[in-house]
Amino acid sequence: MLSIKNHIGEITVSEQFFTELIGGTVAGCFGVAGMGVAHHNRSFADLLPFIKRENPQSKGVFVKVVGNKLRINIHISVIYGVNLASIVKSIQHKVRYAVEEAVDLSAEQVNVFIDGLYYEDYKDYEYRGGKERGNN
Repeated sequence: MLSIKNHIGEITVSEQFFTELIGGTVAGCFGVAGMGVAHHNRSFADLLPFIKRENPQSKGVFVKVVGNKLRINIHISVIYGVNLASIVKSIQHKVRYAVEEAVDLSAEQVNVFIDGLYYEDYKDYEYRGGKERGNN
């Protein structure tokens, strides 16, 4: 929980609010195929936090409150062929902006971990105009 005091009173914000806000922000970014941590080489105890979460967008988002600053870790999977550096910078920028707009609080760290890579099968598409075969 995070408490913010201002001239009107005190506001308490839960970490769940941040995970859902950040999850929704990241899920809408270009090139993001999914959220969550890759499951290979992990024990069941490591996966338990992911299984318990109901909102699939908040999977892979971990928020830690330190003083009045946030430390955010985001685990994503991306689509093959996109520029990884630009996706990471875009996510960091959008997450910082979303948090600052929502609660007027800065994020000390926004760490983005790419845990998976998805390859889309383009065999059903023509490269001229991107139309599906048979629907010309």
